[in-house]
Amino acid sequence: MTAKHFVLATAGHVDHGKSALVKALTGTDPDRLPDEKARGITIDLGFAELNLIGPHGEKFHVGIVDVPGHEDFVRNMIAGVGSINLALLVVAADDGWMPQTEEHLQILEYLGVRRVVIALTKIDTGNADRVEAQIQEELRGSVFAGASLVRTSLRRTNLTALSSQVSEAGIAELKSALASELVTLPLPRDIGKPRLFVDRVFTLRGIGTVVTGTLAGGPLQRGQNVIIQPRNRAVRIRSIQSHGRDLEAAQPGMRTAINLPDVSVGRSGIERGDVITTVDLGRTTDTIAALLERSSRPNRNSSAARLIKNRSCVYLHFGTSRVAATISLLDANAIQCGQRAVAHLRLNSPIFTFVGDRFVIRDASEQNTIAGGVVLDVEVRPKDLRNPKEIEFLRERAAAPDDVDLCICSQLARDGFAETNALLIKSNFSREEIAAALRKLHDSGQIVLRGAIAADSALWQELLADAAKLIDDQHQRHPEQRGINLIDLRARLNIESNQAFDSMIADLGDNRFVRLEDTVARDSHRPSLPPEISPAAEKIRTALAVKPFDPPIRKDFSEDRQLHQALRFLIEQGEIAEIGDEIVLRRDAVDQMRSLVTEFISSNGAATASQLRQAIGTSRRIIIPFLEYLDRTGITRRVGDQRVLAQKAAVAKLDDAAIAERS
Repeated sequence: MTAKHFVLATAGHVDHGKSALVKALTGTDPDRLPDEKARGITIDLGFAELNLIGPHGEKFHVGIVDVPGHEDFVRNMIAGVGSINLALLVVAADDGWMPQTEEHLQILEYLGVRRVVIALTKIDTGNADRVEAQIQEELRGSVFAGASLVRTSLRRTNLTALSSQVSEAGIAELKSALASELVTLPLPRDIGKPRLFVDRVFTLRGIGTVVTGTLAGGPLQRGQNVIIQPRNRAVRIRSIQSHGRDLEAAQPGMRTAINLPDVSVGRSGIERGDVITTVDLGRTTDTIAALLERSSRPNRNSSAARLIKNRSCVYLHFGTSRVAATISLLDANAIQCGQRAVAHLRLNSPIFTFVGDRFVIRDASEQNTIAGGVVLDVEVRPKDLRNPKEIEFLRERAAAPDDVDLCICSQLARDGFAETNALLIKSNFSREEIAAALRKLHDSGQIVLRGAIAADSALWQELLADAAKLIDDQHQRHPEQRGINLIDLRARLNIESNQAFDSMIADLGDNRFVRLEDTVARDSHRPSLPPEISPAAEKIRTALAVKPFDPPIRKDFSEDRQLHQALRFLIEQGEIAEIGDEIVLRRDAVDQMRSLVTEFISSNGAATASQLRQAIGTSRRIIIPFLEYLDRTGITRRVGDQRVLAQKAAVAKLDDAAIAERS
């Protein structure tokens, strides 16, 4: 049976026995720093692995992240619990529920952790019954109410003056409780969007830089090209390990170590807080829209319960990063404990985040955890920060940020349309989930799918109606023209996306409109000159007929608006041909001149421009642009200073190739 991979993190107050419990469970001491050994407390993240067997033989490979419990190291604690599947909340029987127990609990809730196992430690040193009742009371009303609780005790017994032994009570029961909890957990999601939140960086001699973190969202493979965000630096993975074992690929839910030999350690290379991801997942952002939520748990006299006011400066903790930020509340002046509000957060440095990601807010002093949040939008446009449509979009999305249908509909209602291959790329939904939701919403009539475009049904119909009105207005104002120019139509509709515009034109084509080269028109429209312009058209016809092979320059027909309109009409109707920027000819004159050229070359062979000018009876001003026109239309081809017939030249080229091949 294949082992299932999960990540578990400890939580709880300092000196309640988290690290000792990890060592008893795994045999690994997670305290690895000399300062930790000397001071007897956890300062930074520690790591261990635990293999468990479930009640029905299931195999679980659990990466454990041991976090510090001291109030001075909450920043490190948050970095360790951002991508976990299960928490082990540790409470000591001699102390009971303490300040960091409470703060860690709130952090877990803010980050969306929904499953914990409670370890009641040091039961031999305190009133276990009283503290267990206290824990149950503290958890009442929280998402962790009813969590499994296991009593444990780790006592060191001196056997002789030189040796001692640790007595482990409740460790087997704790392993069993953890395994039973893991049986019910869904596997870490593989949405095809891997992100490794870097929590440790170091260098090994002969190997180079190694980074570790908890992998979420998708697999990473040995030899794969990846991006370090927010640095936007491309690198290649040389090798991958998980708890010392070499892997071809790491899967979501694994504690993962990656060798990046060409990257230095530190600010100029890579450090904790960075993210390893793939190149196709978009850019970083320094402004996000989010739903902020405050727990109702803090005591109203606590500094953690102070109002969060508009324009408050805070620290945002996301993944393993910490960024200074300013909060702009969109529909409130302040947020009290127990309240929610939609806000924009301007960050002092960019982060790589998705819609649906959760984060923690601490105050500017970094002494108190004051809020949590979920990302609603990562493509915030500064001009829309106070736009009512933007606020309505965020309120709608805030109702269910984990609902793919709602996320799609809310975005299309705001934007009108989006390219399907880019829609919600930076979200915690897989491409398959998004595609299935698009089909369902299309079948129900809530959206329309046109080629590579998804659009809000009502707004798409409104766009088509606006386009139809512009086309009809063009027909009314300029009946002599075939239709409205596509570039003009696109500019007036303010459509930036090529795919959206092409889809709209295609949709018009299914609704009694027709595309004609660079214009679009109603299929019933027949260009006709209005009475006031007909004399101008007749004037042009007469002028071109006087000397059909040597007409006046085109500029003579642009003296006024009516002549210009008439000339455009005659060109669009095919009565007059555009030979060059300055030359126009009657269509029958073009046909005659072309026939004279082809007959002359057929009879005499390759000919110069001067010879053809004399054969036609025109001027050099006309013959050069006319021969270039014949070259463009595939009648002739220039060879040096002469012209040959393009078709005969192609045949001759094939004959030469055949002779060369035979020789």
